[in-house]
Amino acid sequence: MAVLKVARMGHPILRQRARELTPEEVLSPRIQKLIEDMVDTMHDYSGVGLAAPQVHEGVRLSVVEFAADNPRYDVTEAQGLQVFINPEVEVLDSTEQGYWEGCLSVPGMRGLVQRPRKIRVRYLDRQAQKKEIVAEGFLATVLQHEFDHLDGRIYVDRIKDLRNLSFNEEYQRYHLGSGPELDD
Repeated sequence: MAVLKVARMGHPILRQRARELTPEEVLSPRIQKLIEDMVDTMHDYSGVGLAAPQVHEGVRLSVVEFAADNPRYDVTEAQGLQVFINPEVEVLDSTEQGYWEGCLSVPGMRGLVQRPRKIRVRYLDRQAQKKEIVAEGFLATVLQHEFDHLDGRIYVDRIKDLRNLSFNEEYQRYHLGSGPELDD
């Protein structure tokens, strides 16, 4: 497979709403290869998630995977590889939780973002089968972060107080330990 080039903040693809995929497209060799390449790219960049617009593909597709022992974030449960196609989010608990989010499309920075703590996601998997997942805590944040990319949003759009936007070095020095963190 291949490691793809990641679009950085400022590239127009990151501000466009991605189009839905048909079940036939999901099963096509092109989209199956895109999924594999996105997983390779996510692993190569040490991310916990990646959305298709981040690799210059305007389709509603995200991949997510993370280990419980990753030193960059405090998570007790791992998330095996999941592929989300045409996800639809329903908020189940709107109580906000804050994570220091990072993004492969905004390299070298981190910002404190508040998001609903519990969601339900209806989606197609990589075999074009309808699935549903209930996510809370860190996983809910990761999914919302990735799905924002499918709507042309970046985490910096959701920072309520720009004093909570920091370069990674300053985050490490002044904010580390002030809240959980996330890197997509």
